[in-house]
Amino acid sequence: MSLLSRSHHKQDSPEVSGTMRAVARQRERYTHDVKMGSHELVADEPSEQGGLDEGPNPQELLAASLASCTAITMEMYAKRKGWDVAGLEVDCRYSPADRGCVTRFELVTKMPPHLTEEQVERLQVIAAKCPVHRTLEGEVAFDERVELS
Repeated sequence: MSLLSRSHHKQDSPEVSGTMRAVARQRERYTHDVKMGSHELVADEPSEQGGLDEGPNPQELLAASLASCTAITMEMYAKRKGWDVAGLEVDCRYSPADRGCVTRFELVTKMPPHLTEEQVERLQVIAAKCPVHRTLEGEVAFDERVELS
């Protein structure tokens, strides 16, 4: 099976229900416009890495994905329970690991002081169930191909 295909016209594969999609298109140097559904953002590398520093780098976007998914998952759960979690904050830090080594993420969640110990414990359990967290801790496979158009 070849990973290379040549096409004379652009074809988008049909979206599979539940499938996330992001398309990164080079603007200049390492600056890329990234489109996800109806949203767009800019990803880039810092100037000391040869980029223009016009947006977060891909590693920062990964940390942002985990932090925001964790926060949103806890907030959705709290809303269903009728709990006030205004001011909830998730701080995600990690350093990319060398190939074959374990990548460690540090997540620090700041919760409102009025929550009970049971609420805090339940929210911690729920935090680990966010889709990005589950993706990162699960087995990952890549299907890759190159298209020349």
